[in-house]
Amino acid sequence: MFKATVYVTVKENVLDPQGVAVQGALHSMGFSEVSKVRIGKYMAFEIDTTDRVEAEERVRQMCEKLLANTVVEDYRFELEG
Repeated sequence: MFKATVYVTVKENVLDPQGVAVQGALHSMGFSEVSKVRIGKYMAFEIDTTDRVEAEERVRQMCEKLLANTVVEDYRFELEG
């Protein structure tokens, strides 16, 4: 069994309106040193297999088919186990 951790973020060349809003809010709260805020998603789940290669491929398929919109988002993942 493996524990998968997936991180999904908006691609660098795509406008991140949530990031812009958070940056503006932080500035209005006096945190003017903050810049280039990007918002993302974090997911953690278990994969029931003992084959690391299979686990990597299954997580990659999940990201490509559902967890990330690869047109505007990048993803990366880690496996433990």
